[in-house]
Amino acid sequence: MSKHDSSRRSFLVRAAVGAGAVAGSGLVPDAYTQTVAQHKDSAAAPGQSHPSSIQHDAFFNYEQATTIAAFTERLMPGAPGKPGARDTGVPNYIDLALAGAYADLQDFYRRGLAQLDAYCRTNHKAPFSLLEPARQDEVIAALEQGKAAGFSWPTAQEFFSVVRTHTMEGMFADPLYGGNREFAGWRLVGFPGAQGNFTPADLQNKQMFARAPMTGLQAQATQAKGSGRS
Repeated sequence: MSKHDSSRRSFLVRAAVGAGAVAGSGLVPDAYTQTVAQHKDSAAAPGQSHPSSIQHDAFFNYEQATTIAAFTERLMPGAPGKPGARDTGVPNYIDLALAGAYADLQDFYRRGLAQLDAYCRTNHKAPFSLLEPARQDEVIAALEQGKAAGFSWPTAQEFFSVVRTHTMEGMFADPLYGGNREFAGWRLVGFPGAQGNFTPADLQNKQMFARAPMTGLQAQATQAKGSGRS
């Protein structure tokens, strides 16, 4: 993994820790909330698998899912022993969220992805998903800095900000929501999940918490249902 990739991973991990790591929702930036209100009436633009597969069908079509998978992987790149966005199911999290709790963001993503594709084809003669990683990083940097031409709504910076936020959510939210596969994100930041009990030593410990098992909401519900049977 390059120094650039390592720096990006470190940033997202620090941001996740600072945000409480595992909120699961309510993390959409204020910039989106303000902008979507102005464009709410805009017309829409025309139109469990292996950990690294392209997951879609809840909302994304294959091309959109491929782009989001590539984009989120550059935001949180994987490396040996260090799962990235694809490994942890971030594209699946975003796909499911847009078909449910984030349904009001569907047009935002449609338009943002269409503008991203047009920008890449105009400037690099290929869609984002087919660019080399270094070129993808250049495109992402242009979005973040607001230098990518051709974006109206969402703006380049708005699109980057929301996708980055959703990447963090998919990495660190409860696995119930489709990401954080096998609690990889929680393990990365030392979040304990739902433990049966914490010892006095656990509560006083200042080090990263790593004891298993780590349990998510879905597992808790299953366990509770099972314990209710006699």
